[in-house]
Amino acid sequence: MSAEGQGRSHWFDDEAGPVVRPYAMTRGRTTSAAQHRLDLIAVVVAESQADDPEADSTLSPEHVDIVELCRDAPQSVAELSAELDLPIGVVRVLIGDLVDGEFVHVNRPVPPAELVDESILRDVINGLRAL
Repeated sequence: MSAEGQGRSHWFDDEAGPVVRPYAMTRGRTTSAAQHRLDLIAVVVAESQADDPEADSTLSPEHVDIVELCRDAPQSVAELSAELDLPIGVVRVLIGDLVDGEFVHVNRPVPPAELVDESILRDVINGLRAL
């Protein structure tokens, strides 16, 4: 193939700019070292006493973006994925890194098996009404 032909065959769209593959963002990892299963509705909260993420040279721009979004307001894993336009698996790995570095913490939803039975709540309400 000629040099001219090679210049025209791009593996990415010119309008999109350079493409960073998800495995490059996670350094090929599919989980972080201490990552627990992060539900889509798990809420990520920035640690108030955490150091400035931009000053940490080990963090990627995506890590910094996650911390900044969570400083504005707590975000669910799904919201972060949508806001950053990244696959959910990548966001889970990045959040795991941030939890390890104590930049954020995660509030996980209560599993349905641990929720209070509705009939018990009705009995309590009925008992209170009877007073």
